[in-house]
Amino acid sequence: MLERARDLLPLLRRGAPVAAVTVTRVARSAPRGPGATIAVTADGSVLGSISGGCVEGDAVVLAHGARVGDRPLTARLGFSDDAAHAAGLACGGSVDVAAYAVSPEPAVIAALESVVAGRGVTVGIVLAGPRAGTVLDETALRVAVAGTMPGVPAPRSAVAGGDRRRGEVPEIGDLISRRETAVLATAQDGHDVLVLSHAPAPRLIIVGAGEHAAALCRVAAAAGFAVTVCDVWEALVTRERFPAATELVAAIPHEHLAGLDVAALDARTAVCVLTHDERVDAPALAAALSLPIGFVGAMGARGTVARRAELLRESGVDEADIARIRAPLGLDLGGASPDETAISVLAEIVAARHGGSGLPLRERSGSLHRRTPATTADAPTGSAATSGCGIPLQAGAS
Repeated sequence: MLERARDLLPLLRRGAPVAAVTVTRVARSAPRGPGATIAVTADGSVLGSISGGCVEGDAVVLAHGARVGDRPLTARLGFSDDAAHAAGLACGGSVDVAAYAVSPEPAVIAALESVVAGRGVTVGIVLAGPRAGTVLDETALRVAVAGTMPGVPAPRSAVAGGDRRRGEVPEIGDLISRRETAVLATAQDGHDVLVLSHAPAPRLIIVGAGEHAAALCRVAAAAGFAVTVCDVWEALVTRERFPAATELVAAIPHEHLAGLDVAALDARTAVCVLTHDERVDAPALAAALSLPIGFVGAMGARGTVARRAELLRESGVDEADIARIRAPLGLDLGGASPDETAISVLAEIVAARHGGSGLPLRERSGSLHRRTPATTADAPTGSAATSGCGIPLQAGAS
């Protein structure tokens, strides 16, 4: 639902009947992860996709069933390896999905408007029982799952799909803070609740407005980052040079960083210092290291990196914080142009956020995608009836 906010809002405002199907968990290979959503209107219009096309037919049927029956439906859609190869597909895999009607109630409209406005939001949809289809805002969701007010975590046993033996089941507070999508088993009076989340665009703050900064702004914005560019030179921080930037700031960088609202920052936020001027670099890095963010990096030759570290020590920054600075910045891709360097820098930011190795995938084994236990499932075993091009398993209300 939340992924299709821009499509759904005008439909709901004019009263069009619509339903959505959202991926809740994946087993093995799947092109899209939890939260991927397809919306289907009563006249058959289809908005979005949840796979490479092989389960969309089944998803549309589920959507119509949920809308007409006015009750959520759940299913597992996909192919076994043998069926996939027989159909000429490269690999098998399956997704657990929930189908539900989307109505213009206040909680739904508020959530969709928050997404469009770029704010993070989490809602719950009760999947079965007398309240099936009820939409819960974040406060109501916490209360329903935990039986408490915000700030108190839910019991760890409430989340479906985790490995309880290893203690990897996230709590409701974790799901909300990380803005993840999952199904909470028996969370509402013994019935499952689908948690839908949308995270705002991750922030990238670039200190410096040279050619490398312009290239990094282009690449990062294309990858979905909300980019801020800050430099002391107003003549460089222009919309003509940085058309893709979300925010342009002509200010002393360390003062700008020190004045940021920490509530708008999170572990996905990155600061990259590209000024090549130690009078600017060192204070900006010290300010960035004091923020609750996940990535601080700086360009520069190895000698420059060593000199900056010494300046930071002299200013009172401790060794543990200095060690957090990613410098020289970027992964070793072998490129040298501003655009190639920007790709290298963004690659390191993404790898750091997700715990990636930076190695070619052909040199690794196991799953290609890193997903949390609450959003992954074991591959189905045994046979199942075929429906359309997929293999729905466990179809019906939870």
